[in-house]
Amino acid sequence: MTFIWMKQALTSAEVVLPDVDSRWVAMHFVAFRFLIGTISTLVILKASRSGFSDPEVWKGGFSLGLILILGFLIQMVGLTDVTPAVSAFLTSLYVVFTAVMGVALGRQRVTSFMIFGVLLATFGAGWISGPPRVEFGVGEWLTVVSGFLFAMHIIVTDRVTRLVDPIQSTGTMMVTVMVLAFGILMLDPLGYGGGGWFSDTVELMRSTDYVIPLALCGFFGSFVALAALMRYQKEISPVRAALVYAFEPVWAAVVSLILGLEGDPSTWLFIGAGALLIGNLIIELEPREIV
Repeated sequence: MTFIWMKQALTSAEVVLPDVDSRWVAMHFVAFRFLIGTISTLVILKASRSGFSDPEVWKGGFSLGLILILGFLIQMVGLTDVTPAVSAFLTSLYVVFTAVMGVALGRQRVTSFMIFGVLLATFGAGWISGPPRVEFGVGEWLTVVSGFLFAMHIIVTDRVTRLVDPIQSTGTMMVTVMVLAFGILMLDPLGYGGGGWFSDTVELMRSTDYVIPLALCGFFGSFVALAALMRYQKEISPVRAALVYAFEPVWAAVVSLILGLEGDPSTWLFIGAGALLIGNLIIELEPREIV
């Protein structure tokens, strides 16, 4: 749903603030998305507040938050210049990045099954809506960088949640993302908002077409999804986690079809989903030791 909500918000912002750079809107969306996510985390998960006095929890949460804010901002800025299909494909490269990092850090053995499964899953995620028309420009490269950062987040999450309480580190991570996002928004180092970020925020918040997808993305995309990720990812290996996350474009395509945004389903939907499923099964069923 987040791909759809982000696109809806960006589209509505173009109507409300036609003269404001869409990249500033992307920063605004990320900041307020995590404001909603942070408030939800601290209010609903009381245990998330109990780690604020622990330096190790802050260390882990800050590391995760820094990677996450960079990943989301770069992805959203890239999304302003590429289509959702291309964005989904390039972002899905985090499956490959995660496997490479796992091997480099000694957490994953290189096997032919692993290579085949990862490549098959990446193909499925990328071609879910048909062959993406990738012409490498700034938007495409930014999206590749975001994919690398999301892979790094998976690896670091695996480490942090084994050292400190996952719920406590969720609280510090969310606060870190929120503070950094608002710092970037208010400083506006690239001048995207023209210096009038507060008045532009008031205008955006008057638009229900912007606020509704923002609220949905903040609660479900940030709080629910990330809290679940932090709690349960440590129970599987990073590569398996990446393969599960790679089903995101499948769900995006299914929801788009349900909402009538994709037209008639193409053969590529079934080819891509099938490739992802088979790639997942290959990695899941292969016995191996995790360091």
